Amino acid sequence: MVEVSRFRNGMSLLTGAVNIVTTDGPGGPAGFTATAVCSVTDQPPTLLVCLNQSSFVHRAFATNGVLCVNPLCGEQQALSEVFSNRALSADERFAAADWTALATGSPALAGALVNFDCRIVDTHAVGTHSVFYCEVVDIRQREAGGTLGLVYFNRAYHRLGDAAPALS
Repeated sequence: MVEVSRFRNGMSLLTGAVNIVTTDGPGGPAGFTATAVCSVTDQPPTLLVCLNQSSFVHRAFATNGVLCVNPLCGEQQALSEVFSNRALSADERFAAADWTALATGSPALAGALVNFDCRIVDTHAVGTHSVFYCEVVDIRQREAGGTLGLVYFNRAYHRLGDAAPALS
């Protein structure tokens, strides 16, 4: 088996969109910063979100059974850091931005590139993490207009550039 440090070093070179994933319901409001989010299928529209089972927010997500994936734009790096800070309470985290609720009641970030409002339809435990399979029930997309995404690569944040890729 590959050593954990080698795996982590390799994964640091896999670029990931920076998202704030939020929930609210009987388990209370909670949120965390994640790059482990991706599409599964478009019929039905489904995403997967990975969350460490030892995370202090895990119980809220498992109890609520709903979540909202909020991909960040480049100007929202500071908010990503707020939702990565374990020392902050849920109230302190959510006070750092404006939120509305979509169909599930999960907090949807105003100004995110898009909000994917989801119901968790299945969960699998894999090693240290829960993989939540999330059926998208509502989408709110930001109006187009020069806003670029925020990604994490090589253990650092990067704003996506607006230059067109080179054609060969």
